[in-house]
Amino acid sequence: MTQSMRAPLLFAFVAILFILEGTTNFWIFSGSWNTSLGILNMALISAIMALGVNLQWGYAGLFNIGIMGFVALGGLATVLVSMPPAPGAWAAGGAWQILLSLVMGAATIVAAVLVWSKMAKGRARNLTMLVLLVGGFFLFRFVFDGGVEFVEAITPASTGHIGGLNPGGDAYKDFGWLTIIAWPVGGLIAAGAAWVIGKTALGLRSDYLAIATLGIAEIVIAVLKNEDWLARGVKNINGLPRPVPYEIDLQGDPGFLERAASLGMDPTTASTIYVKLGYMVLFTIVLLILLWLAQRAYNSPWGRMMRAIRDNEVAAEAMGKDVTARHLQIFILGSAICGIAGAMMTTLDGQLTPTSYQPLRYTFLIWVMVIVGGSGNNFGAILGGFLIWWLWVQVEPIGLWLSETLTSGMAEDNWFRIRMLDASAHMRLFSMGLVLLLVLRFSPKGLLPEK
Repeated sequence: MTQSMRAPLLFAFVAILFILEGTTNFWIFSGSWNTSLGILNMALISAIMALGVNLQWGYAGLFNIGIMGFVALGGLATVLVSMPPAPGAWAAGGAWQILLSLVMGAATIVAAVLVWSKMAKGRARNLTMLVLLVGGFFLFRFVFDGGVEFVEAITPASTGHIGGLNPGGDAYKDFGWLTIIAWPVGGLIAAGAAWVIGKTALGLRSDYLAIATLGIAEIVIAVLKNEDWLARGVKNINGLPRPVPYEIDLQGDPGFLERAASLGMDPTTASTIYVKLGYMVLFTIVLLILLWLAQRAYNSPWGRMMRAIRDNEVAAEAMGKDVTARHLQIFILGSAICGIAGAMMTTLDGQLTPTSYQPLRYTFLIWVMVIVGGSGNNFGAILGGFLIWWLWVQVEPIGLWLSETLTSGMAEDNWFRIRMLDASAHMRLFSMGLVLLLVLRFSPKGLLPEK
């Protein structure tokens, strides 16, 4: 079968899985469109993450396993843009004090770089650097700690963070569109972090780059968990505004109730499906825009240059290409896409929970999507996002069905039956590893290989 035939058939197969989930109450399928649309929305977000990783690995061969950190930064952007400011944090100067300290810290670093590059090597330069860094650090901490202490002391049970741009109050829901603005902002924040990381880590060999990106991602999560002034840390932030209507508002709308009745649906089910369809449309638009841009980049001279660098860096450098600069470009672009996906996921969840960011979900699983779909092929990465996320959700009921089938003739208190039923909850890890091994053995270039 040619690849031009394989791609539509595989996408049609995945579409059938989602349709069966919504229409068929048999075996592992729930027969609920609510469930099917819920899985689909997370699959769309996962496909965007896979697209970002495919840019880095499939285009340039960069082994980034710090995806989790960029996704978390995108989620943070949603809070910083769409939430109302904490009462008193800005008015009394605490938040301004924090911002001032961050500017002072950045200025200290810039000044240190300039001193190191402009002054002649010797004792004078070393002494100037020491005074500048030590003095700048203590000045930064003095201003920063005072602002943090003030902000975190403001009703810490409910706020205790700097908040965002939403005016709050009665206008809270009217500014739900700020959440959509937060998506590109999440990409910008992730891109800024990628620039800092890339300037320091992209000169490393691929395995050391992987270790560095994983460590930096853990640092990002640690900051989110411990800096309460930023996003309440492990106390979480709930009730993020939405770009789509609220179910309770729809259930109080006579026009919507009339349309739901004409379709033979109860108001609760109709409102949840309507909201999930709204998210699906928004996420699909973002995915299509990013796919179009990625395809344009892939087929451009820049894309051919990136693949040439991926295949042979030495030859590319001999042709006059700045490999490090190009790696930095693609690293920033891929990380920005992951940041956008992270902001979208936080919007869908309606909350920011730093403890939920785990490497298994936001790094390993995304890599499985890219490898299974086909690295270097944007459509393959998207296919992997849909297929692997569907399997990730459904493999637990599949494991439960399999355990019940294998032990159907045993007594209820049989130790083996109890053990098998308990183990079905952990089928996800086993299944993802098995899928990855099978694909690497029988189709190492993925379901849709790069042409």
